Amino acid sequence: MTELRNIAIIAHVDHGKTTLVDQLLRQSGTFRDNQRVAERVMDSNDQERERGITILAKCASVEWNGIRINIVDTPGHADFGGEVERILSMVDGALVLVDAAEGPMPQTKFVTMKALALGLKPIVVVNKADRPDERAYEVQEEVFDLFAALGATDEQLDFPTLYASAKEGWAAEDLEAPRETLTPLFELITKHFGPPVADAEAPFAMLATILEYDNYLGRVLTGRVERGVARVNAPVTALSHDGKKLETGRLTKLLSFRGIERVPVDEARAGDIIAIAGLKEATVADTITDPEDETPIQALPVDPPTLSMSFSINDSPFAGDDGDKVTSRLLAARLMREAEGNVAIGVERTNDENVFEVKGRGELQLGVLIESLRREGFELSVSRPRVLYRNNSETGEREEPIEEVVIDVDDAYVGPVVEAMGERRGEMTDMRPSGGGKTRLTFLAPSRGLIGYHGQFLNETRGTGVMSRLYHSYAPHKGKVPGRRNGVLISNSQGKSVPFALWNLEERGELFIGAGTAVYEGMIIGEHSRGNDLEVNPLKTKKLSNVRASGTDEAVRLTTPKSLRLEEAIAYIDDDELVEVTPQHVRLRKRLLSPHDRKKESRKESESA
Repeated sequence: MTELRNIAIIAHVDHGKTTLVDQLLRQSGTFRDNQRVAERVMDSNDQERERGITILAKCASVEWNGIRINIVDTPGHADFGGEVERILSMVDGALVLVDAAEGPMPQTKFVTMKALALGLKPIVVVNKADRPDERAYEVQEEVFDLFAALGATDEQLDFPTLYASAKEGWAAEDLEAPRETLTPLFELITKHFGPPVADAEAPFAMLATILEYDNYLGRVLTGRVERGVARVNAPVTALSHDGKKLETGRLTKLLSFRGIERVPVDEARAGDIIAIAGLKEATVADTITDPEDETPIQALPVDPPTLSMSFSINDSPFAGDDGDKVTSRLLAARLMREAEGNVAIGVERTNDENVFEVKGRGELQLGVLIESLRREGFELSVSRPRVLYRNNSETGEREEPIEEVVIDVDDAYVGPVVEAMGERRGEMTDMRPSGGGKTRLTFLAPSRGLIGYHGQFLNETRGTGVMSRLYHSYAPHKGKVPGRRNGVLISNSQGKSVPFALWNLEERGELFIGAGTAVYEGMIIGEHSRGNDLEVNPLKTKKLSNVRASGTDEAVRLTTPKSLRLEEAIAYIDDDELVEVTPQHVRLRKRLLSPHDRKKESRKESESA
C-alpha cells in the first residue's frame, strides 16, 4: 500500500505558488520529458490564466520514492477565502511560500492564520531567492514574527526553512548550497509531514469540500476519506451538518488524483483525497457516510460575506442582441448553482422576481462571477456593490466591515496615497521603508471607502504601487465617505453615435464611447465635467445648406474615448445606475431609462426626506 502525504501550498498572489507546483510535477516524473505542458498547468480556468491568480482550489499528486504526495493549490486572494477554509481540512501540513524580497503579505497572513489554527505543521519556502533584491534571511525572521503574532504553538514555530527559485526549479537549505533540483524539498516534505492519521477499519465517512459539475458524471464531490474504505458501488448516505439525512445512493465512480488527472480506482482508503460521483443532492460541507454509521463530520465555519450586489435580467432596448441566456429563470438557476458550490457566496431572492441579491467577500470575487456569467452567454444588469452592515448585539450600534490594507509604493507617491486613504476614512497603523526606495503603508479602512479605489490608486502611483486588502473585523460606522464628484452624460436618443455630435460634446466632459457606437435613451455615454447629470444628443448631425457641401468641411478629430473594464465600470457607477453586461459589451446606464421616471423618483425622494 502506497504511503500518503497531504499538503497545501499557501502563498500571496504572484509569489510563485502555481509555478512551484509545475516544477514539482515535472521533477517527480509526472510528465514525460518530451510532453508539451502549458505553463502554470494548475491554473486551468481561463480567468486564472488571464488574471494570473488562483481562483479555485485544485488537487494534484506526485510520486516520490514510493510515497504519494497529494498537493492542494489554495487561492492566494482573500476574496476566495471560502475555498481556503474548506480545503485546509483535507491536509496535514502546509508549505508557506514567501517572496524573498516582498516578505509575508496580507493573503499569506490570512491563509496561514487559518492553517495554524487547525494545527497544521508548516514548512517555510523563501521563493525567488535568485532575485537581485532578495533579503531571504530577513524574510525568514519576518515569517517567524508573523507566526508568533498569529498564536503558533512552539512546535509550529520550530519550522524548517528552504530557499528556492520555483522558476529555475531548485531548492536548498542554505543560500550558499548547490542550486540544482527540488530534491531537498521533496525529502523535507516526506520527513517533516507524517502520513494522515485515520482509522481504516471504521465504517466509511468523508466530508465533501469541493463541488464540481461534469457533463458525463453529474455532480462530483471531492474530499478526504476521514475513516474506513470507499469502494465503487458501495451504498452511502449523505448527511447535513446537523445530522439530517439528505439522500441515499451509491458511489458510481471513485476518482483518485495522479498528477493533474483524475483516474478511476476501485477503492480508496482512509487519509486519501478522492472525488466521488453518484449523488444528486449532497453538496459542500455535507458528510458522505456508510448507512450503518450516520455520524456527521463537523465542517469548519466560514467567514461571513461583506459585500452585496443586485443581479437582474437585462431590460435595456438592446436586450437579447448578444447573449442566449436572458430570462430570470436561467439566471436564478445559475446563481443558485454557484451558491451551492461556493460557500462564500450567498444568493437571495428579492420582492422583484427579476432581481437577485448576491453576497460575497469582495469586489474581485463578484467581478469573477459576473465575468463567468457573460462568457457563458448570460445578459444581466448589476448594481454598485454595497457593504453589509450589522448591529452589535450588546450595544445595538451599527457596525461595518473594516479591511486591513497594505500598500507598497515608491517614496514619491506616499503623500497622495495617505491623503486619498484619509478621505476614505482609512487610519494608518504602520509606515516603514521596504527597501529599493519604497515605503510600506498599513491602514485599517472601511470596505465601502475602498470600493472603486484601486483604479484611482494605480493612476496616483503611475501603475507602480501594489495594494493588498484583507478583511479585518466589524467596527462602529466611520461616517460619510465622499462619493463620485462628477455627474454623467446621458443619451436622450436611440441610434448610432455621430462624430459631429461627439465632437461638440467633448467640451462637456470625458466620453466613454466612440463614433458609430449603438446607444439608447438612458445610457451613460460619458462623465460630465460638472457635478450634475446632463442629457445630451449623441446623434445630432451637421445641418447642410446650399452654401457649402459636407465634403469641403474640415474633418472631425475625436479624442480617444475612455474605455471602462468590467470591474472599473462596477466601481464607477452610482446607486441610481447599473452596468449592463453582455457577452460582447459592458455598458453603463441609468436604472430608470426614461427622464420622466427619473424626475418622478427624485421628487419622491425629496418629499420623503
